[in-house]
Amino acid sequence: MQIKIRFRALYKINSLSLLTGLLFLSFSSPAFPAAEKEKRIDLTTAVIQVAKQNIPAVAHIEVTERQEVENPFQPFENDPFFRRFFNIPQMPRKFKRELKGIGSGMIIDTQGHILTNHHVAGGATKIEVLLANGDRYTAKLVGTDPKTDLAVIKIAAKGTLPHITFGDSDKAEVGEWVVAIGAPRGLDQTVTQGIISAKHRRGISDPSSYQDFLQTDAAINPGNSGGPLLNLQGQVIGVNAVIFSESGGFEGIGFTIPSNIAIHVTQALIAHGKVERGWLGVDIRDLTPELAKTARVVNTNGALVADVVKGGPAEKAGMKKNDVIVGFGGKAIADSAMLRNQVADSPVDQEVKVAILRNGQKTGLTVRIGNLESANKVLAATVRARLGTEVRAVTDREKQKYNLSNNQGVVISRVDAKGALGEAGFEVEDIILGIDNQPVTGVDDFITLTSVLQPKQKITVFALDHRSGNIGNIEVTVK
Repeated sequence: MQIKIRFRALYKINSLSLLTGLLFLSFSSPAFPAAEKEKRIDLTTAVIQVAKQNIPAVAHIEVTERQEVENPFQPFENDPFFRRFFNIPQMPRKFKRELKGIGSGMIIDTQGHILTNHHVAGGATKIEVLLANGDRYTAKLVGTDPKTDLAVIKIAAKGTLPHITFGDSDKAEVGEWVVAIGAPRGLDQTVTQGIISAKHRRGISDPSSYQDFLQTDAAINPGNSGGPLLNLQGQVIGVNAVIFSESGGFEGIGFTIPSNIAIHVTQALIAHGKVERGWLGVDIRDLTPELAKTARVVNTNGALVADVVKGGPAEKAGMKKNDVIVGFGGKAIADSAMLRNQVADSPVDQEVKVAILRNGQKTGLTVRIGNLESANKVLAATVRARLGTEVRAVTDREKQKYNLSNNQGVVISRVDAKGALGEAGFEVEDIILGIDNQPVTGVDDFITLTSVLQPKQKITVFALDHRSGNIGNIEVTVK
C-alpha cells in the first residue's frame, strides 16, 4: 500500500514527558553571544526552568489576510440556460474574502521586534499579537524573506519587554534535549520536549529555498509556526516551521530553521527590510559516483562546478568548469545545497577563501562575493537576448490547474517570436519545468541555469503546453 506523506507548515488551523532520575551534565553556555561559563543542568527541573525563562517572550500571533478572487460563476454569467434554471443575478467579476490564521513568534529585543515565519505574517493585512501577560498589540510587518520562511514584525509596547537569547545552532548535537514553546491549535504557552533527531535536512518543502533544517521529535503542530526551539540552557537554536505528516498533525517529525540562519536574516530584515544575498557565479551539481570519477575525486563530498558565469566572481577568481568545491570560508562543503547556503550568507564584497579540487589536485582560490539580486537583473538581460523570453513564478491557481508541486517550473510571461523559444513554438503562459534534465524550481533557478548557456548551444527544454496541458521535451538552439 502506498502511503502519501504531506509536508505541512505549522500555521492556521502532549504533555511533558517525565524525566526520571537525577543527572548532572557539564556544558558551556552560549559562546554566542555571551562568554562561556561552566554550569550544571538538573534534568528533573531543566524543562521547567526553560519554560519559566522563555514563556514570557513567546507571542501568540493572529493574522488576517484579505484576498481578491475570481468569481467562479463568471464563465456562466451570460449563459441564458444557466441563468434561467439557477436564477443567478448579475455578479461582479471578482469578490473579496477574508482569511484568518494563527501562529507563534518570539520577542527578540526590548524594542518590540518579533521573529516569526514568512508563511504566518508574509501575506497578512492585519497582525494582532497577544503576549503571555495578556497584553494585546497590533503589529506592523518589518520585513519578510520567503526563501528562508522568516519574517520580522514589530509592536509598540509600553515598558520593558522580555526577550529570548539566541544560541549557536552549529553546536547543537543529534540526541540533544530540546524544548518547543508555542500556540499549537491556538493553545497558548504550550511547552513540549524532545531531542534533535537529525541535522542538515535540506529540500524538505522547497528545493529552491535556503533550507538547512534541524529535525526534532518535540511535539509541534499547526499554530507552532514561528515559535522557538530551545536547548536546555534556555537559548533559541531554531524557529519551528514545518512538520512531516500524513494526518496533518504531530507524528514525531518536525523541522526547525537553525538559529544561525535566523540571526543573519533577522539582522538584515531589521536593517534593510530585505535580505541581501551573496553570489558566486557558478552552476553547481551534487557529486554522484559517476561524476566523482569524471572529476578524479575519491568521494562524493563537495559541489561540482557544471559551468561558470562569464564575468562573475568565480571566473574572475580563476574557477573553471569541472572544478570541485570542497571548502568555503574555512568550512568543508558536503554538497551543492550547503555551498549555496554558505555563499548566500556571505556579505557582498567580502573576500572568501575557496578550496577546490582540479584534476584531482587540491588548490585554493580567493573569491570576492557578488550581489545575487544585482546579478540576476544583469543575467536576466542575457537570458532575454539568448532565449528571447521573460518568465515569472507559477501562481497558486496554475499549480492547482496543472497539478504542480510548490516551486515547480516558471511561466513564460513574454516571448519574442524571432527568439530561440519563439522559433521553437513556445507561447506566453507555457510553463518551463526543466532544462537539460535539471529541474527549474523558480525564477532565480531559471536565470542561473540559462545564464551559462552559450550561443548556438542546443538544449532540451522540458515544458508544459498551457493550451492542452501536455508535457514534453523540445529541442531549442540558443541564439
